[in-house]
Amino acid sequence: MDVVFLSPGYPPEMNQFTRGLAEAGARVWGVGDSPAASLPEVVRRSLAGYLQVPSMLDEDDVIGRVRAWVGDRQPDRVEGNWEPVTLLAARLRELMGVPGMSVEAVLGFRDKVLMHQRVEAAGLPVPRSRRVHSVRGAWAAAEELGFPLIVKPVAGAGSADTFRVDGASAFESALVATRHVPELSVEEFITGDEYTYETICVDGVPVLESVCRYHPNTLVARQNEWISPIIQSHRELDDPEVSAGVELGRAVLRALGMGTGFTHMEWFRTPDGRAVFGEIACRAPGANMVDLMNYTFDADLYRSWAEAVTHGKVSGPLQQRWSAAIIFKRAQGEGRIRRIDGLGAFVDRYREHIARVDLLPIGAPRRSWKQTFLSDGNLVVRSGSLEQTLSMAQQAAAHIRVYAG
Repeated sequence: MDVVFLSPGYPPEMNQFTRGLAEAGARVWGVGDSPAASLPEVVRRSLAGYLQVPSMLDEDDVIGRVRAWVGDRQPDRVEGNWEPVTLLAARLRELMGVPGMSVEAVLGFRDKVLMHQRVEAAGLPVPRSRRVHSVRGAWAAAEELGFPLIVKPVAGAGSADTFRVDGASAFESALVATRHVPELSVEEFITGDEYTYETICVDGVPVLESVCRYHPNTLVARQNEWISPIIQSHRELDDPEVSAGVELGRAVLRALGMGTGFTHMEWFRTPDGRAVFGEIACRAPGANMVDLMNYTFDADLYRSWAEAVTHGKVSGPLQQRWSAAIIFKRAQGEGRIRRIDGLGAFVDRYREHIARVDLLPIGAPRRSWKQTFLSDGNLVVRSGSLEQTLSMAQQAAAHIRVYAG
């Protein structure tokens, strides 16, 4: 099977999806805007060919170059697991007559206002939202919906350019900060704990399901540098804490006409126990969450996704064996990493439960915590107990400290 895979080298987790396709037996034809020589070795050895384009974000240009490159060869699939290329993949599929999700279906996962309209039309609980193109339109939406509100891009991802606003002054500041965004969604703010629902689907039917929780909610973590954000996976999807979100997620997939591939949904559990839809994407989650799921399932979900795409099924039973948690660390200070305190004691105490330690090495430049949720590295812990896993994660968050200077 010939698969055109968009952006095989960026973001970094796309390297593993490229590998997964090759290991599933596909001939992988990569299209990206990085020079071929700069691609990691795992990507280079997984590709049958590579087309470098000036920018993956210039859809019309990429389409013209890909069609000329492919020529008379007809790929069997066109795939993209990075949010900005999901619509490009759908356009290429339609133009080349390749099976897969249509532009109209992908729009329901990419355009947040349209997404909410379609989910609401299916009778599912969603925040009220309005699409705005101007400051005047934004203020009209705020007056209609009332504060507090969420302001975010219609076609955004990863909480970038997303703000909670509690009043007029904060709303004005958010509009200034997002003036480079062509379309905004102004949404009702939902009070509740924030969870996710991930799937790998074949023709819209989940062959894998996963639920994670953010500690704290992502917007809180994005706004406070001192926080070490935690994402924790759940083992039991019939647990009353998350079962309503699982049912909601399944219904959302039906409402939006999901095809084959990864999905990543965020939802809220309100204080009265209801599950309320947040947003969903027809691509894999970021923030190392596929790795987190791998530690939960003891599986290679990069390859499982590839099997679903290329063969319409996944091999072997996929069952949550652990509750796993990833803890992202943010250095104190600026400059280069100069020391890490508390790691040795933590490892000595919880060695058997530590699945990964991937902190920046001494001497590495500190990353901008505002630009990446990955911060200055992470640890993964896991156990059979949800409570024990969270306790270990919270101790890592509180007692392991990274310093820069």
